[in-house]
Amino acid sequence: MWNKLRIGICALTLSGCAAAGDHQAEVDDWHRQRIERLTAPAGWLSLVGLHWLTPPTSQSIGSDANNSVRLAVGPAHLGTISWADGRASFAAAADAAVTLDGAPFGFGPLLADSSEKPTLLRFGSASLILIERDGRFGLRVRDENAETRRLFKGIERFPVQEDWKIDAEFVAHPTAQTIEVATVVGTLESYANPGVIRFERDGKTHTLQALIEKGSEPYFIIFADRTSGKETYGMARYLYAGPPKDGRIEIDFNRAYNPPCVFTDFATCPMPPDGNRLDLPVRAGERIYRK
Repeated sequence: MWNKLRIGICALTLSGCAAAGDHQAEVDDWHRQRIERLTAPAGWLSLVGLHWLTPPTSQSIGSDANNSVRLAVGPAHLGTISWADGRASFAAAADAAVTLDGAPFGFGPLLADSSEKPTLLRFGSASLILIERDGRFGLRVRDENAETRRLFKGIERFPVQEDWKIDAEFVAHPTAQTIEVATVVGTLESYANPGVIRFERDGKTHTLQALIEKGSEPYFIIFADRTSGKETYGMARYLYAGPPKDGRIEIDFNRAYNPPCVFTDFATCPMPPDGNRLDLPVRAGERIYRK
């Protein structure tokens, strides 16, 4: 149906056909890069563990059942994490072959991902990093040979549609605001909330709260809609847009994508804030992921 319609458009206006072709190519290129990031050795598909820690208690770490924290990959005893003044250190086991930046690692601070340069320790095909979420600390473990990465077959998408690239109004808040967003692991994450995106669809006005991630210029949008849980992932999909210019912002739902928790149980995905559940079906972007 779309091909017939597109041929008709091309017959009427070559410029319109070229614009539609350019948009299709842009979205296809965006999706190709998105898949490359997802399937990279350090991408979301390589996650094999998320282990919450209990500071200030020292905890042994490794794949053996006798460890305080049992990993799904790596040597029987990888090392021990300890705490002093609220800061973590890691002591590697003598035969664990742990490295940091390609050099052998024995003992040192374990800086969390809230730091400017978090500590990434490698062992064999795996790695670990300390994460901090709402005052809680955990170990995030990746493995390049993870089954989720090896068996990945791609993500289905809705056909790219020009009318889902929307020129929307951006209504800035008069004063700076923040929103506390709940995550799937029960923590809260604070986001700057610069304003509201407003657009028309099917004769109704719809709004979305815009968020700003630390160090990111485009606005982050977490939304659910009438396809959620049926044709698309139930919790939400994510999208980046803007930043706005002269009170307008382009929001392209063809670039709506599945959050990391679609692919792994070890992600800490934020959920839609109040007001970001659209009362319309958004049949654009990525469909539900079939594992």
